[in-house]
Amino acid sequence: MADFKQFGKWLQDSVFAPLEDKKMPVMEHLVELQVRLTRTVLIVGVVFVGTFFFADTLVQWLRVPLQNMFVPGKLQWEPTDLPTIPFVFLAPAEALWQNVKVAGLFALVMATPYILWEVWQFVVPGLHSHERRFVGPFVFISAVAFYAGVSFSFFFVLPFALNFLISYGVNAGFIPQISIAQYVGFALWFLLVFGLIFEVPLAITLMAKLGWVNAPILKRYRKWAFLGAFLVAAILTPTPDPFNQCLMAVPMYIFYEVGIIGAGIFGKKPSGEAASASASSMRPTGPTMPLPKPAMAGTGDYVSVPDSGRRP
Repeated sequence: MADFKQFGKWLQDSVFAPLEDKKMPVMEHLVELQVRLTRTVLIVGVVFVGTFFFADTLVQWLRVPLQNMFVPGKLQWEPTDLPTIPFVFLAPAEALWQNVKVAGLFALVMATPYILWEVWQFVVPGLHSHERRFVGPFVFISAVAFYAGVSFSFFFVLPFALNFLISYGVNAGFIPQISIAQYVGFALWFLLVFGLIFEVPLAITLMAKLGWVNAPILKRYRKWAFLGAFLVAAILTPTPDPFNQCLMAVPMYIFYEVGIIGAGIFGKKPSGEAASASASSMRPTGPTMPLPKPAMAGTGDYVSVPDSGRRP
């Protein structure tokens, strides 16, 4: 326990305390933003040059979920019953453009830690100490959640969706021939969307931490969240079939429920002073006027209607 306190003190003195806002002018902030954006673009460009040389290998890996299913018990891929599916391209530059697209996406994914570091360095001087303690772990967990969503989609969701859709077409008597552009766009969009879906609980928890929402409000809008999940899935799915919509909408709503749990645990709690202030505001202040005693029935006192036209 003492070691943990010493580590917390060292973290505060060495990491958080030196990052105080220097009250920079607006133009200096804009110059700093330009410098950090330039660094980010250069790093992503360098990583892109490396990933482009391996673009053919990356596309081959991207084709793995098409005719294979991942078995968690064996931790390996096993082939499905689908026939061999040839890939075709319908435009002269289609194959080259798909390699560029795949290499660019993998470059962004690989450079994500550096991008988050630049964002952290730009934002953290304007945050308070308690905000920095919360935002730092939140950024790290967000990156981990995005990678987890991409991995979950690649190993489980994408093979299941492709096997169902291709099997349906084969059983209907059609010969499968897939355009490389259509397949790459379908796979990359699935990976990206599921990476963002895994961010839903963190986004809800962050809003609850900031006091924008709370667990009772989220529970009250469960039905609307369920409907909204299907509406968002209908917009985000690359194909209009209900099967892919359910594959996206159901995890989205499940993560909404996880977000409710996170909001209940990490949500902003009303402080004791605010609670006492709200309680004291309900109490009457100042001298209280005695209430008139009601007239007893049967006393013979009669109160007539006031006549505004006569004066006593």
